[in-house]
Amino acid sequence: MSGGLSMPFAHRLRQARTGAAILNGWIALPSPLAAEALMQAGWDSVTIDLQHGTADYADLLALLPIIEKAGAVALVRVPWLDEAAIMRALDAGARGIIAPMIETAADARRLVAACLYPPLGARSFGPIRARLALSEAYADTTRANAGIVPLAMIETRTAVDNLDTILAVPGLGGLYIGPADLALSHGYPPGFDREEPELLALLDHILARCTAAGLPCGLHCGAPAYAARMAAKGFALVTVGSDARFLEAGARAATAAFRAALAAPEAGIRHPGCGGGCGTRMA
Repeated sequence: MSGGLSMPFAHRLRQARTGAAILNGWIALPSPLAAEALMQAGWDSVTIDLQHGTADYADLLALLPIIEKAGAVALVRVPWLDEAAIMRALDAGARGIIAPMIETAADARRLVAACLYPPLGARSFGPIRARLALSEAYADTTRANAGIVPLAMIETRTAVDNLDTILAVPGLGGLYIGPADLALSHGYPPGFDREEPELLALLDHILARCTAAGLPCGLHCGAPAYAARMAAKGFALVTVGSDARFLEAGARAATAAFRAALAAPEAGIRHPGCGGGCGTRMA
């Protein structure tokens, strides 16, 4: 997929409910170099995490152009349901907002109002960088509204109880499930890629309510295979890992492979000073 303006991300996300899911990357580290490395993988969209990630607004301005240059759609998870943070992220060029801990229709209305210009919302006009980076999309506020996706994170029992009223809020772009907090709220330890029957049934329930409302549903995943399973179920957007987790996993794999090779008798690693003729293996 491309991050261009020929098809707004909102439309692509709705289409993904009946086709291939959008593959979403995740940036937790505010490093332009790390972001450039991450973008070599060909993600459809990438989310910059301002909640649990370590980026701030200045980092956002450095990371957004990297995502755009790679042809992906840039999303931002804001720290909380805060109108100022939402509007600043959109003014910087975010194409969608993921807002954490949405629990009620009133929360969802606040999210939509902060994301969309009047008469659909209450967003203040001042797209200082978005106007430069996405000039075609900001030619008029109607088109700008059509290209913005407000995604409500579902992470608590209360949110699940209020699903239908949340989904009924006009202008909402869809839901995004945070499995770690959702698990915590149901008495399980936090984590991704849930296999507990109760939690799998809960994911199916949330997805079914989204589908009935005609809205897409996203899910945060840890492993590619699990994300593919969820995409096959009908999740429109699936996140796989994050830059921080990829770095950790790659480093662990490299050191473990080195130590395993060093310890293996067939490795044939000899004393470095003997040229291999003394027959002494390194400890």
